[in-house]
Formats: sequence, C-alpha cells, structure tokens
Amino acid sequence: MASNAALRREGEALVLTGALDRAAATALWPQASTSLAGVRTLDLRGVERVDSAGVALLAELAARLRSAGGEPRLVGSPAGLVELAAAYRLTPQLDFQASPLPVAS
Repeated sequence: MASNAALRREGEALVLTGALDRAAATALWPQASTSLAGVRTLDLRGVERVDSAGVALLAELAARLRSAGGEPRLVGSPAGLVELAAAYRLTPQLDFQASPLPVAS
C-alpha cells in the first residue's frame, strides 16, 4: 500500500507529513537519513498518526541528531506518539531511558 507520508527540509527543521507507518518509514528512510546535517528540529505538526515503525524512524532520526552533537527538538504530537513512546520507554525527546530493567533471579 502506498504511503501519503512526505518530508522536506525547511532551514534547520526536517518537516514530516502524512501517516508515519511501516510503508512510510521504509519509503522515507533514504531521504531522511541523508537530510540530517544541520537539522535541529523534527517538525511533526503535519503528521496524522504514527505506528511502531514510525516511532522507530523518529527515534533513529533523533538518535542520529544527538550523536552529531545536538539535542533534537520535537514539534507536534501526532496520534499514537505519546502512547507508543511510553510503551517503548522513550523519553519525550525519543531517547531510550537509561534505567535498566530488573534482572530476575
């Protein structure tokens, strides 16, 4: 199924639109991963909804921005983002929380 998702660069922002689902994550990854130089903001105001693949895409983009020395700013909160980020134990900036899981004895 074709995705209606898209991304474009606007200054220091990577602007994403449409539904960020598995098809979108696959289609957008090549362009997104090569568009990160100088990005400080992930603009999600035009994103309708995200699924787990969309959250994975966003978390990886945020991680790459952090590894380049910045702290990404997220703008917008599409349907599904808060719930899935909590389920995957991501911070509001889509970083994995540092607290380890308890070890069963």
